[in-house]
Amino acid sequence: MAGRTVARTLTAAALTGLLAVSSANAAYAAGSPPGGGAVEDLIDLPDGFQPEGIAIDRRGTAYLGSLSDGDIYAADLRTGEGEVISEGPGTASAGLKVDRFGRLFVSGGPSGTARVIDSATGEVLATYQLATGAAFINDVVVTRDGAWFTNSQAAELYLLPIGPSGDLPDPDDIVTLPLTGQWVQQAGFNANGIAETTDKKALLVIQSATGTLFRVDPDTGDATVVDLGGTSLRFGDGLLVVGRTLYVVQNRLNQVAVIRLDAHGTSGSLVETLTSEDFDVPTTVAAYGSSLFLPNARFGSPPATGTDDDVVRIDR
Repeated sequence: MAGRTVARTLTAAALTGLLAVSSANAAYAAGSPPGGGAVEDLIDLPDGFQPEGIAIDRRGTAYLGSLSDGDIYAADLRTGEGEVISEGPGTASAGLKVDRFGRLFVSGGPSGTARVIDSATGEVLATYQLATGAAFINDVVVTRDGAWFTNSQAAELYLLPIGPSGDLPDPDDIVTLPLTGQWVQQAGFNANGIAETTDKKALLVIQSATGTLFRVDPDTGDATVVDLGGTSLRFGDGLLVVGRTLYVVQNRLNQVAVIRLDAHGTSGSLVETLTSEDFDVPTTVAAYGSSLFLPNARFGSPPATGTDDDVVRIDR
């Protein structure tokens, strides 16, 4: 279980078994991460991959997006084996999530787009232009209403509405939700990580420029500061809610803040801070069983052949 695992190319048969996801086994509640059993502590990625986002399905397959060219890589958490399952468009893939139908919702960074990918085949099912001006489509969360995306360069969120049957929306159905209330747009990166409150009635959004966590009404866009008793979430990036626990990745601090929230997401308190000697600017986080997995983005390190890109496991 301990140690570094070299990513290996899967055979077609093995990849098919690894990536087969049914709607039944892909569905799980936000408060109950799937999986368990032995998993790898370090999972190597292709050299120069530049990972940013991570999503994990119920079978223990981790999906990662490349900031370099948008490739999507799938890895088995138990063996470390994996390969690129979907070639990128040449632009970044940032945050991503997998839904109960086995589809990956991928944030397109500066392209202003979002893609939906079949995790079993790698096929791009749809591409949506969310923003045409200043944009960095950064992260995404899947809720019962659809997939919500953040834009770190504009004070607005985007919703791809998805009905009970799972039908993807037409481009004309995309909802643009301006952030109002206590939200004040700053210079630099703003809306970054996004999650859903435990009661599923609101969204949580971290503003990286200020280290402030906001609760956002998904109907009106009204944003209010979450009372954390003075705790700063400086360099806040990816968010993950498990039950009433919020994990906040603080990328350049190489740590994860663990916050105990009330069910409505209006207040909370810092419980502990998690870190690892293997962290090198982690950006996002996903849970599997009793473990958290975080990709090292290594911001500031030039991409090059030989760069040791990897995913780090820690206990949660």
